[in-house]
Amino acid sequence: MVGIALVHVLIPFCLCTILANSGLFDNVLVDLTYDHYAEKIVEWLPAFLAMPFNCLVNLGYIIMGTFWLLKRIASRDSRECYFKDVFALMAILYGPIQWIRLSSLSRTPAILDQWFTLPIFAWVPVWCHFIEHGWSPRYVLLAESVSILSYTLALFHDLGFETALAFHVAGAVLTGVRIQRSHGDATSFRYLVLAVLSCSGFVVLKLWDFSLAQYWLFQNLTGHFWSKICDILQFHFSFCFLTCLNKKDQKRT
Repeated sequence: MVGIALVHVLIPFCLCTILANSGLFDNVLVDLTYDHYAEKIVEWLPAFLAMPFNCLVNLGYIIMGTFWLLKRIASRDSRECYFKDVFALMAILYGPIQWIRLSSLSRTPAILDQWFTLPIFAWVPVWCHFIEHGWSPRYVLLAESVSILSYTLALFHDLGFETALAFHVAGAVLTGVRIQRSHGDATSFRYLVLAVLSCSGFVVLKLWDFSLAQYWLFQNLTGHFWSKICDILQFHFSFCFLTCLNKKDQKRT
């Protein structure tokens, strides 16, 4: 299923990359300077390590994604592995995009960094739908298409991306809570709480990047760095939560 998952991840990836380079999003508000980050740049390091901690943390996405891509899960249906593999490949691709954004400070990777966040969050409700209702290619295609198209809100307002992201985050959390109530147990509940706490840390630490930088604890390892650690953890605990529900669903069946 890895090959099929890779194709299904690369198709929207390539489409979004083409559109990001087309000039369609030239008026979208994105940050293209290091002034957006509290971490100080190190002038003597190459561009791909200009902000060493915020750059190197992106390896975490690749490592975590590779771990889950290679991890075998007990499944009665190969499509359960498909959902895991797609999510893992999303994480593996997302890390380099953020790294290229920091090293190049160019518009295309900045747009893609924002854009790909949306289908990643949307994959949680998609996977939950599969656990509850079974395989539905139409639902998968519709949900991910709507998620990708939602980035066009950024064309109409400077906060369009943030608005779309807020809806996606809320959708992922609410769907997780709902499926926990109907399908979960104590183990899945623990993973859900850890995922939600990590998501909260991802949002809050990123927003407070400069405010936290006045404290010595956050002057080298800044709020933005720790927000990425939380992002990686919310990925990981989402995997744990959803694969746990898959196992429980198998036992019930």
